[in-house]
Amino acid sequence: MNKIIYPANTRGRAEHGWLSSRFSFSFAEYYNPERMHFGVLRVLNDDIIQPKMGFGMHPHDNMEIVSIPLSGALEHRDSMGNGSIIREGEIQLMSAGTGVKHSEFNPLTDQPGSFLQIWLFPKVRNIEPRYFQQAFDPGAMLNNFLCVVSPDGENDSLIINQNAWFSLSRLEQGKSITYTIKDQENGVYLFVIEGSVSVEGEVLAKRDAIGISETGQLEITAIEDAYLLLMDIPMR
Repeated sequence: MNKIIYPANTRGRAEHGWLSSRFSFSFAEYYNPERMHFGVLRVLNDDIIQPKMGFGMHPHDNMEIVSIPLSGALEHRDSMGNGSIIREGEIQLMSAGTGVKHSEFNPLTDQPGSFLQIWLFPKVRNIEPRYFQQAFDPGAMLNNFLCVVSPDGENDSLIINQNAWFSLSRLEQGKSITYTIKDQENGVYLFVIEGSVSVEGEVLAKRDAIGISETGQLEITAIEDAYLLLMDIPMR
């Protein structure tokens, strides 16, 4: 088993007034040659956008982009004609493929919007761009890993152009959960959104992460109530 710990306080950061960001991997002005990616996971940004502010229309291609709102709201518009608002409990997935332009704004006037922005390298390049958005039942995450993204849409999850599975869990204090990796070529990147957990002998607190490869499963125990994102992804 290989393990890499990513403490929250070692992430890159950017403060732009309207936007506060923490970067798990090199992004924009933050560059760390030891933090370029974990397997096909290229970007994990923890963003807070002030009211009525956001990212103007900009292009992407050949990247799988997943957005997970944590609080507030995020308004999405793109060159495919999609326009919607996503909130906590919903997941957004965009396969940029041959190319797409999109914008992301906080439509609220009185509350910042917080969300995770995640990019994965695609399995197949230059596909037709696609967009998905879906709400998931928080109750189904209680002491359980609920699959929200998968290659084949299992359990009504969003379909990603990669051999990757994203799962969310709300683990109660003292509870343990075992996760079995979907593909022996994959590794796991576990990100603690809230709370604290013990995993494979390591203690992780809020916004800490661990990358684990060359193992078949892992056990996670909540030290306090925890909200977790687990990404089961190819290592190459």
